[in-house]
Amino acid sequence: MPPPLILDPTTIDLTRVVADREAIRKANPHRGHMEHLTAVVLMDPGEHLIAGYKDVGHDEFWVAGHFPNRPLLPGVIQCEAAAQLLGYYLVVNQIMSGLLGLGGLDNARFRGPVHPGDRLVMVGKGLRVNRRQTVFHAQGFVNANMVFHCDVMGLPITRSDLAC
Repeated sequence: MPPPLILDPTTIDLTRVVADREAIRKANPHRGHMEHLTAVVLMDPGEHLIAGYKDVGHDEFWVAGHFPNRPLLPGVIQCEAAAQLLGYYLVVNQIMSGLLGLGGLDNARFRGPVHPGDRLVMVGKGLRVNRRQTVFHAQGFVNANMVFHCDVMGLPITRSDLAC
């Protein structure tokens, strides 16, 4: 059974863009094949609530191989897109600074397919929000149908974490 809705996706105004790709790039370091967030359309810092979407392209790197002749957006990319949405929230609201990392996923469930040409609408709600560790519940929808949900942990990454 799916969890209760964080926010009814039919009530989100997808035409009211709060942050486009250029604005997202100012907060998130992802580039090229790893950019999985198209726009942010709602942000409520008082409720630790954010919504945005990924327009799933026909030319993305995974289309030819996952699965040939019947492409499905991999669940791991759905979770990555949600993590990028939540990372944007943390940076622009100055909760965490610098580079943020995906610290973990809990309770991930995939409930429906996401195909090239779909708009994956994502909603996140902060459960624990502080500068050392955050946990957001995230939900994803295509045409108002919940296709995934998970709890996303975000952590700051220091320069020493990046040293090889």
